[in-house]
Amino acid sequence: MLGAIGLDEAQETAYRALVMLGAADVADLAHRLSLAEPETERTLRRLEHHGLAAQSTARQGRWVAAPPGVALGALLTQQRHELERAELAAALLAEEYRAQVDEPSVHDLVEVVTGAGAVSQRFLQLQLGATQEVCALVTGRPTVVSGYDNEAEEQATARGVTYRVIVERGVLDLPTGLLELSTALRRDEQVRVVDRVPTKLVIADRALAMVPLTSRDAEPAALVVHASGLLESLYGLFTSVWREALPLRLGEDDSVYAEEGEGPDATDLEILSLLLAGLTDASVAKQLDLGLRTVQRRVKRLMELTGVTTRLQLGWHAYERGWVAR
Repeated sequence: MLGAIGLDEAQETAYRALVMLGAADVADLAHRLSLAEPETERTLRRLEHHGLAAQSTARQGRWVAAPPGVALGALLTQQRHELERAELAAALLAEEYRAQVDEPSVHDLVEVVTGAGAVSQRFLQLQLGATQEVCALVTGRPTVVSGYDNEAEEQATARGVTYRVIVERGVLDLPTGLLELSTALRRDEQVRVVDRVPTKLVIADRALAMVPLTSRDAEPAALVVHASGLLESLYGLFTSVWREALPLRLGEDDSVYAEEGEGPDATDLEILSLLLAGLTDASVAKQLDLGLRTVQRRVKRLMELTGVTTRLQLGWHAYERGWVAR
């Protein structure tokens, strides 16, 4: 837990033991930690360097723990200052980069990454850099990187990044496919399934995309696409597949199943008709004798079903699909 402020596992264990004891001889502490005395003394010296321990002035060879509130607080403050400096440096570099690419050439809009290590690293960076949403198409043919099973995805969802993932049915037949899908669903990711996806694809914040360039038998390579018309086309491809895919749900026994035949029911159609007639959510709720949250929840589900982000788009799709009449 204290690794974030520069302590390794041995140092943290030694400091915790010293805090519990208040003070201890090297031999006693070495016995408690199951370490050799020279190694224990080296660990204490490192703690002394961090300001977490000191040699007793009253008794030679005896070490005392520094108060955690003071010592750890100082380390945390130092760490915050270093992070602030790193953030400032990153912001300045980003500004310099933007200044260079205000008028990017065609060659600057795409980059080719080759080699398994380079492709995996770029995929990791793409997820770690996401701040809002990651969209992905996942095939049933494993390549250099997996659509799941990576620490970056867990970190991203933990900091509020949403995931919309479409998998083809072949993923469910992979040895760890169902486990990975259930793990993703427990992280509140939105996952849908289709018979086949057109290509493997990852899009971060609609600003950066990554698609494979070669088959499994050739050297791994990928195309990284920056903000451009091509990127918008890739996002459009994802959106079109999303609308036709079936949502995956997690059963009470942690089983994964697809919601077959999902669509608007009679109440949904009434809500849509009234909204398109110009009524507010509150007026619709009163007209249909429903709760306001029920109306809003149903509208949100219809937006997720159609893969849109605004009610205007929802109305257009409702007309296109014949849910409501003009």
